[in-house]
Amino acid sequence: MLHPLITLMTVLHHRVRDDRGQSTAEYALLLLGAATIALIVVTWATSTGKIGELFDAVIDSIIGKV
Repeated sequence: MLHPLITLMTVLHHRVRDDRGQSTAEYALLLLGAATIALIVVTWATSTGKIGELFDAVIDSIIGKV
């Protein structure tokens, strides 16, 4: 009677300790965090006009060197 119980405990122990999907979940959370930060930065930049200023500065710098 003890042998099936030990086998069941061993199987449950391995299932609890199995972390094969953990790196996938961590990667998904990292991508979600990066996308959230990018969305916040883009929203801020477009509402303040910083993107247009940056583009104008780059174009002016290129034209000034030509």
